[in-house]
Amino acid sequence: MTSKHIVFLGTHGQYNIGDELLLETFLTQLGNRHHYEVNSYDPPFTAAQLQSRFHAEVFNTTSERGRLLRSLKQCDLVFFGGGSIIKELYASVGRNRYATLLMVLAIVTFAHHIARKPIVMSNIGVGPLQTKPGRRLARWILHQVDLLSVRDCKSYETCLSLGLPPYRVQCVPDAVFANSPAQFAPLSHEEVVGYPVSRLAARDSTPQRPVRVALNLNYDIENPANWTTFLKNLEDGLRALHASHPIEIHTLPMQSGFKAQHDAKVLAEFCTRLPEIEAHQHLPTTHRQVAALISGCDLLIAERLHALVIAAILGKPFLALTYDVKVRELITSLEMASYALDANTSFDPLALKRMAEAALHESAIIRNHLLRHSSAMRIELMRYFSQLRRQLQL
Repeated sequence: MTSKHIVFLGTHGQYNIGDELLLETFLTQLGNRHHYEVNSYDPPFTAAQLQSRFHAEVFNTTSERGRLLRSLKQCDLVFFGGGSIIKELYASVGRNRYATLLMVLAIVTFAHHIARKPIVMSNIGVGPLQTKPGRRLARWILHQVDLLSVRDCKSYETCLSLGLPPYRVQCVPDAVFANSPAQFAPLSHEEVVGYPVSRLAARDSTPQRPVRVALNLNYDIENPANWTTFLKNLEDGLRALHASHPIEIHTLPMQSGFKAQHDAKVLAEFCTRLPEIEAHQHLPTTHRQVAALISGCDLLIAERLHALVIAAILGKPFLALTYDVKVRELITSLEMASYALDANTSFDPLALKRMAEAALHESAIIRNHLLRHSSAMRIELMRYFSQLRRQLQL
């Protein structure tokens, strides 16, 4: 086992807690003996996150492309860690639908043909790929990758449909499942002191207290034409639930910045639609604060993949609002289809009420179900990362 120079690439510095958690998870699994060069849209933010735990230099994703090319020539390994890397962008993102594919293709082609470096894409999502040009770009990328693993069955099937033989692709769980529940506990008392969620536990003794619902929303859904209808269905469903048993909402933004319609803004605007329901606005900045908020509530209602993954690891009942393929695949793998609604189509608000009530009523059963599934995924990932380290001689 020797120290390696690794260029680690992903979507970092966009204030998305799930993406930052993926970065920490992968570097932990690869080991702290290596020298990492990590891209970020906000290098000081990412450098502060990694601090002294890893030997990492951080460069700017958009303004230091020359440095990236030099690093690709000098490194031992190019590693893409997690996330939906091979995809067309949704119209709601407001960018060219092929922007991500073209950027990744340029990096992979340079690394493969010019720098002659091994390329790993680990636990990634493949899709959506809805057009022939998108599938062609994806095919060119994936056929240049030396080691490839995907995080769900749909991504695996897509890779095969793009002409990759089965032995070239491995299907494993999302990398975040490698973390145990203990790894989401606060590192120190100071990490949650003064943070609003620290007051949640104190209300447990209140007679007939409201049901605490952690709510996450993400604007970038597959079918943006349904966004207004989705919000109205969600509003009516929460109002019906509140009429049956009083609830209070605790907002759980997984991204608070970087783009115009980030989670915190969308949640704040949504809560004004329900003035009769008490709402508490939160701005978590770490995955441990997210976990503390989820743990302090009775139910999570969420779109974001890693909010749902964290809930599964903690054994917290949830209702998933499936906004794209990766969330649908997660729900299938966790066998939680009975607790999911599609954000891209109109749904019956009373169905949300019934699902939420069922999740609350069966909370102990769901807890054990989620802990069993997430534990099995963690064991699978421990074997996978052990094998990966041997293959890469890390």
